[in-house]
Amino acid sequence: MTLSIGQALALSLRLSSDSARLDVELLLCHCLGKPRSYLRAWPERLLSAAEEQQLLGLLARRQAGEPIAYIVGEREFWSLPLQVSPATLIPRPETELLVETALALPLPAKCRALDLGTGTGAIALALAKERPDWQLTATDLSPAALALARTNSEKLRLPIELVQSDWFSALTDRYQLILSNPPYIDAADPHLREGDVRFEPVSALVAEANGLGDLFAIIEQAPHFLTPGGWLLLEHGWQQAEALVAALAARGFTQVRWQADLAGHARMSLGQWPEVSP
Repeated sequence: MTLSIGQALALSLRLSSDSARLDVELLLCHCLGKPRSYLRAWPERLLSAAEEQQLLGLLARRQAGEPIAYIVGEREFWSLPLQVSPATLIPRPETELLVETALALPLPAKCRALDLGTGTGAIALALAKERPDWQLTATDLSPAALALARTNSEKLRLPIELVQSDWFSALTDRYQLILSNPPYIDAADPHLREGDVRFEPVSALVAEANGLGDLFAIIEQAPHFLTPGGWLLLEHGWQQAEALVAALAARGFTQVRWQADLAGHARMSLGQWPEVSP
């Protein structure tokens, strides 16, 4: 006798996750190939032996702390279903602030935009969805990340140019917009030993100089790759806004400011390169 959908949902009691019920729903939907509405409509439907075995295996992985996104191989970002893997960070809702801010800027209709450290391609693909006339370039140092971004681009039919590059090292063009969600966590941060980040690539999380090293490097180099009047947008940790705003201003950017995410945390900073270089 196998479990019904209703009984399977009760397995959430076995999980120590803060989102146990949702976790089980997502894993069950993955096993059944059905949306969450199906679970509510058919609670008495019995799982097959294979479905039950698969679900129990996935629950064991979740109980061990593995992120749901890695278990099911997908995470939604900007309403786009993106394939994910342990080769990249899992796209997070707070990063959508970069996209929202970019879309609100006074940029050309055929803007040339650059997404540094693209990972799954989330930021570039979201912009491609909203601005099909933009020329979008996305870079990453990791070949595995670029392969995943390419897969997402092709699957979603959102064309972007993909370049293997250590930040700006392989680039020669100039852009009206540069965005990045670079590593910005201090190597000594205790949160690295908690939750989903334990399973994510350290190289995409941790930066030198108390987490500011990559952010400062991008700020220093970006003016060489921005057109006059171009914008630089950077995601960062909630305690790093003061340092980022100061660094942008010191480098010569204007209209420098930081913006908060939906939780009220300072999540990103931006600045405009002057029309006439200082």
